[in-house]
Amino acid sequence: MGTRSGIVAAVVLVGFAAVGCGGDGHGPLVVTGTAPVTPYAGPLNLPYTTGGDGDAQESSGAAGRALECDGAIRVGDAGDSWSKGDGGATPEEGLRAYFDIYQPELPERGYRMEREEGDRVLFSYDVGGRTRVAVVVAKDQPRRPGWGPETSASCDPSEFPASWTKARGFEIWTDRDGRRVPTTEVSSSAGPEHCDWQSAHFLDLGRYGRQYVRDPHGVLPPDGPAAAYDVHVRMPADARDTGYRYGDWRLWLTPDRSTAYMKTSEGVEAWTATTSRFGCR
Repeated sequence: MGTRSGIVAAVVLVGFAAVGCGGDGHGPLVVTGTAPVTPYAGPLNLPYTTGGDGDAQESSGAAGRALECDGAIRVGDAGDSWSKGDGGATPEEGLRAYFDIYQPELPERGYRMEREEGDRVLFSYDVGGRTRVAVVVAKDQPRRPGWGPETSASCDPSEFPASWTKARGFEIWTDRDGRRVPTTEVSSSAGPEHCDWQSAHFLDLGRYGRQYVRDPHGVLPPDGPAAAYDVHVRMPADARDTGYRYGDWRLWLTPDRSTAYMKTSEGVEAWTATTSRFGCR
């Protein structure tokens, strides 16, 4: 469902065929590449909101319009915090300033100059001939001399190359047909090392608004919102296969979704639901 023909509702929070080289993090920032199937033909000078107001589409202006996401826009931002000394002498330096200033969790290689319009340039990062990241850089804006980021927008990480998401530690789940599932629908991650929680695992089901925890070594706080984890259980008779898969894990749920049952080659684990989302500081 591409946003060039119809903007979908934004959800803000984190097959390889990227145009050019370096989709997995190697190669130059900007490449020649080839134009996507449907190049963005709209104006680059579109209104946008700032200060965190509005949804991702309203905050990303032309960058949001240039995206061709399969699902919703994940992030859309107005780059209004660069100032004298940050701007570059060329559009490419303006794109580099975007990464230097904001350090977004996005691919940093393989962008293509898609469109020029006056004092603005659109850079796109394409996968499978469709734009997954768009950055509009502008020249000599009020109180912002030189080239710098004006707006940016990106699709869900599940729409980026598998090599990139794997290298960045994203755990991208698939459905029963092997299609990558948006992280807003289901995602998982190991616990943070700085809290010594790396042996634990968190599962977030955005579509149900639930979080589950796997804590085989009991590293999470005993008074935390999760109950005891059980490594070997019998699959309940009313549990159903969700179709979600990640590696050896197969996710099953009962109608009340109070526990996530993870079927593996070694049996069934019971991941307990948290009473509230939590993390370490």
